[in-house]
Amino acid sequence: MKNDPTDDILEKDKHLIHSFADLDSLKDPASRTVIAEANGAYVYNAVGDRFIDGMAGLWCVNVGHGRKEIIDAISQQLSTLDYFSTFYNLTHPLAAELASKITSLAPAHINHVYFSNSGSVANDTAVRILHHYYNRLGQNQKKLILSRIGAYHGSTHLAIAMTTPGYRKGWDSADDLVRFLSSPQPYRRPDNMSSEEFCDFLIDELVRDIEKIGAERIACFIAEPIMGAGGVIVPPEGYHQRVEQVCRQYEIKTISDEVVTAFGRLGHMFASEAVFGLTPDVITTAKGLSSGYQPIAATLVSDEIHEVISKEGEQFMHGMTYSGHPACCAAALANIELMESESLLQQVQHNGPKFMQTMQSLSALNIVGDVRGSHFMVGIEFVQNLDTKQAFDEDVKIGMRVSLKAQERGLMIRPLGHMIVLSPPLILTLEQITEIGDVLKQSIEAVQAELVTEGLV
Repeated sequence: MKNDPTDDILEKDKHLIHSFADLDSLKDPASRTVIAEANGAYVYNAVGDRFIDGMAGLWCVNVGHGRKEIIDAISQQLSTLDYFSTFYNLTHPLAAELASKITSLAPAHINHVYFSNSGSVANDTAVRILHHYYNRLGQNQKKLILSRIGAYHGSTHLAIAMTTPGYRKGWDSADDLVRFLSSPQPYRRPDNMSSEEFCDFLIDELVRDIEKIGAERIACFIAEPIMGAGGVIVPPEGYHQRVEQVCRQYEIKTISDEVVTAFGRLGHMFASEAVFGLTPDVITTAKGLSSGYQPIAATLVSDEIHEVISKEGEQFMHGMTYSGHPACCAAALANIELMESESLLQQVQHNGPKFMQTMQSLSALNIVGDVRGSHFMVGIEFVQNLDTKQAFDEDVKIGMRVSLKAQERGLMIRPLGHMIVLSPPLILTLEQITEIGDVLKQSIEAVQAELVTEGLV
């Protein structure tokens, strides 16, 4: 029998501050889960119990765990050039190669990229660049950012301000820079509205708010093509294109936050243009760029923006020590090469709809109100009453309950309040997709039975 190091790990773990956690509850070691190993679409705890990784780490391990090609590329790069800066006039081969590669995959009008280490910093960078862009044009008053209720753009001081307020309760942020629009969530639209009328409502609100605030004060509109941590929200048909048209009309730049959707999750390297027909001024990406093997993110800007910020007379006063880190660039290049050589995008285009169909079959269960998303990006919302869409009280912890039942059955998923979210590695086989569907059905049914006993349904 394998030696169990769990208690020792958890004793040391008490010194670790966990992200987005109830730190008080984590004082009980039993509340924490140790993941010690991973391979392919699976992760393992400290005693070797196997789980399907229904989260891909955190939206990111797109090509699966333990890929020797990426590991070797990182190791080889570290033995050649472990670190050097891309400050001032300095560069190195891997940063140059990745910049060329990533812009070749982006929409044709985007040919310049700044590397950082997280989606939060990529989004902060996008806004800083746009503020500087307008300063250089003499439009110093264009500072405000339009975001949406339900958005998630990161957790740094500025990025969290652009994120839906629920993610920063009791915390400060740069609130004065951000104005929020309604969530484009069709499931929660007013009962008397069709999807088309809901889209009209959202666009009318956008125009009204721009005119109320003053377009001359607004720098940009930021949006995820499909909202991720805000609930896997897919806007109504035509929404993104109409928003972009309004922003062009009022001379407001658009940022497409593809931290989750880029690099295969929707079956394309970038989803903005390929899936939604958009031509954003800025695209941000992170997670799938290296499949999580190294911390790297990217802010891609249009030729027009770059032309303004690169004119003579002023330095680009923005930088991070690890921007374009050689090992991170090596990981990203190896990751992209794997996706291309193994035709992973085509596999996602084939298997993604099958995954979505399997998840949608769970709509037959009594507490499943909505199953939404696209390809390997799915959210399942639970409700107490299907007719009224009444949500469960927060203290029921419905998402966590389903998540724990799934974990007992060998599946890791992400609880999100009254929801669960799935974003598995893109390499899932049809057999693994079926297994996930079976485990979720059993887990939700088990929770349903408990809720009946408790008189909650």
